[in-house]
This record gives sequence, structure tokens and C-alpha cells, in this order.
Amino acid sequence: MPRAVRFDRFGDPSVLYVAEIPMPEPAPGEVVVAVRAAGINPGESGIRTGALERRYPTTFPCGQGSDLAGVVTATGPGVTRFAVGDEVLGFSWRRSSHATHTAVPVTQLIPKPQALSWEVAGALYVVTATAFAAVRAVAARPGETVAVSAAAGGVGTVTVQLLRHAGARVLAIASPSNADWLAAHGAEQISYGDGLADRLRAAAPSGIDAFIDLFGPQYVELALELGIPRSRIDTVIAFDAAERLGVKAEGSEQASTVEVLHHMTDLVTAGVIEIPIAGTYPLDRVADAFHEIDRRHTRGKLVLLP
Repeated sequence: MPRAVRFDRFGDPSVLYVAEIPMPEPAPGEVVVAVRAAGINPGESGIRTGALERRYPTTFPCGQGSDLAGVVTATGPGVTRFAVGDEVLGFSWRRSSHATHTAVPVTQLIPKPQALSWEVAGALYVVTATAFAAVRAVAARPGETVAVSAAAGGVGTVTVQLLRHAGARVLAIASPSNADWLAAHGAEQISYGDGLADRLRAAAPSGIDAFIDLFGPQYVELALELGIPRSRIDTVIAFDAAERLGVKAEGSEQASTVEVLHHMTDLVTAGVIEIPIAGTYPLDRVADAFHEIDRRHTRGKLVLLP
């Protein structure tokens, strides 16, 4: 029987369970994908705890998961883009990728390049779309200095590399344990914690041009304290602070197109962008995976392998 992750109340990862489900049936324009890999993301924790309920309402029992890569096992009426047996990657907006099988519109899938591992392909969508949108939002230009909070996380590692690809200098706010990885990818590690504003000013005495926040509202306030224009501050997580303080809040929703997915997949396949895989878990250990990601100290992506 197909299986899928579910939760029927808000709470910590212990509310997650794996349930048997009927085999999905593809509607017109859809295919069923046997999921080989599905990334997990901090935003999914926010949905599970109810912290994002005002923005993303929940109906119980609820599934979860957006990222996915797998093999097409059935096609719905009118589908000509893919056939049974095709390897694909993409995204689901139905909170359904943390499962062995899910139905997905073909407009949210692209062919999986053979050069990509299942783990990378299944973790690609959310982090690359979010990073793409954030870098675009702050309009980073060659020679400019951009600060990034949570720079060694799943989205952060991609954001840092995209900024460097655009020619920007990157001040990467992260723990010292990530300094070597960040330096190897062209970024300067700046430790978070007390005195951060002074450390950033010392690193960029001529000023910081833009700020991308991937962690929380305190960094939006910090960016304003540093004198960065509101139009060049973007947060992908602190939505209330963005509304209150008048900064941008552009993330994966603003870049969820197959065109962006193709572009970012090409960059990853060509080796321009690396997606570090921090760990993999079977579906039955989904709660363990979220306990790890909720610690907010993971470099790169955690991936479920259904």
C-alpha cells in the first residue's frame, strides 16, 4: 500500500505519523510519481506547529512536503509531456511529497537530469526557488556587499552561491564551524550573537548594500539598524516583521515556475551551485528528521527517501 506522512493536530515532530493511503489517481493534466526522494524544510515545521496558520491554513488530517523527485507510474487524461517510467523532479503545492506516491500537475515537474542524484533532485525545489527569489528581490550587483543570515542552512548555502555567481561580496552570518565551507564557496563567515552589528560594520566599513534574512525578525531589525534601505532587505521567513517594517518578503512563492526550476537545475547540474546533503532518513523516521532540522544548525538539506 502507498504510505504518506500525516499529522492531525499541531505540535512538535512527535505528532507526525505514517499512514497507509489509497493509490493516488491522476486527474487531467497530472501524473502519479513514485517518490524516490523528498526534501524537508523549516517552513514545514512552521505549518506543523501552527505558527504559519494565518498564512497557510491547515485542514486535518494534513500531509506535508513540497520537494520531490521520482518516477512516473501513471498519467492522467491529456498528459503528453511525460510517460510512465520517466524520471522527474519538481514540487507539490498540496503538502503531499512526504509519501511513497503522490499525484502532481505536469506544470510543476521537469525531467530529472541523469547527472543529479536522487537526494539532490528531491531537495532542489524549495531551496533554489527561495534563494533565487531572495537574490532577485535585493537586486544584488557585482561588487556590492550583501549580508545573509542563516547562511549555512539549506536555503543559505544556495543563496550564498547565487550571490557569488552574481559577483557580490557575501558576509555570511553563521557559526564558526561553517567557516571553512563558506570560505570554500567565496563567502566570509561572520559569527552571530552579541556584537554582530559591530562585526558586520568592521567587515564592511563602507556599508552593506543589501541584506537577506533566512532566520527571523531580529535580522530584519538588524538590517535597518545598519542603515540598509528597506527596498534592499528581503526576508523569507519573518512575514509579520516584513509587513510591520516595510521590507520585502519574497521567497519560493514568487519563484515557483518551471522556468526557474529549469534554470536552477541547470546551474546545479553544471556544478555552479552545490546543494549539500546533510543527511537522509527513511519515511518512518520523519519525526527524527524534523527533530534535527528544528535545531536550526543543519548545514544543507535533510532528505526523506520513501
